[in-house]
Amino acid sequence: MRRYVIAGNWKMNKTPAAAKALIEEMKPLVAGKDNCDVVLCVPAIDIPAAIEATAGSNIKIGAENVHFKASGAYTGEISAEMLTEAGVEYVVIGHSERRQYFAETDQTVNLRTLAALNAGLKAIVCVGETLEQRELGYTETLLKFQTKMALTNVTAEQMKNVIIAYEPVWAIGTGVTATADQADEGNGYVRAAVAEMFGAEIAEATVVQYGGSMNEKNAAELLSKPNVDGGLIGGASLVAAKFAAIVDAAQ
Repeated sequence: MRRYVIAGNWKMNKTPAAAKALIEEMKPLVAGKDNCDVVLCVPAIDIPAAIEATAGSNIKIGAENVHFKASGAYTGEISAEMLTEAGVEYVVIGHSERRQYFAETDQTVNLRTLAALNAGLKAIVCVGETLEQRELGYTETLLKFQTKMALTNVTAEQMKNVIIAYEPVWAIGTGVTATADQADEGNGYVRAAVAEMFGAEIAEATVVQYGGSMNEKNAAELLSKPNVDGGLIGGASLVAAKFAAIVDAAQ
C-alpha cells in the first residue's frame, strides 16, 4: 500500500526564526496523522532551526536542492552528505523553478537524484510540462521522457526512496490548478513510465504526488484520485492552518 506524502515546499521564504515559529504553530495541527507522511522542504539556511523545531514530532525536514558532487569547487552548492549530517531526510530535485531560472536539465536532475539516493536521502523528483507543450499534445511523451531520464541508473531497490511529483508548469504559482482528472492522468503517465522501467509492482508501490497549486480547498478532490498519492505544496505550506487542512484531507 502506498502512503500519502504531503510535502511543503517553502521556496525562498522564511528566516530561521520565522521558520521555527511556523513549525511550532503547525506541530499540534498535524500531530497524530498516521495515514500520511508530513514533510517540510525548507531553504538551506533554515534547516538547523527546522530540525530543532521538529524534534519529537511527526514532521520530517527536506531540502530544496542538492548538488551531484560530494565536494569541490561548487560555490554556493550543498552536498548530499552535508544534508544527511544536518538531519535532512528528503530533498526536492528538478523543480520547475530550478529548471527555469538555474539551468537545471534532465541530465543534472538525474545526477542529483543519484547523489541523493546514494547518500540515503528520499528524493522528491519533479516533472511537468508547460502550457505550450500541453496544447501541442506532448504531455504524455514529455512526462514519460522526464521520468525515465531522472531515473536512469536508479536501481529497483532505490525506488523505495523515490517520490515523483507531477507539477504542470502552467499550474505552479499561477492559481490555476489542473482538474482532478488532469492531475490523475498526468500522475498515471508518470506511473506508466516507472512501470516500463521497473515493472508494474514497483510502479504500483511508487508514490506520485501532484504539485500544481494544491490547496486546502481542492486537496480532498485531488487526493481522491487513484494515482494521486499526496502533494508537493507551495504557497499553502506557508500558512499553518492551510497546510494542516491538506494533511487532514490526506487522512
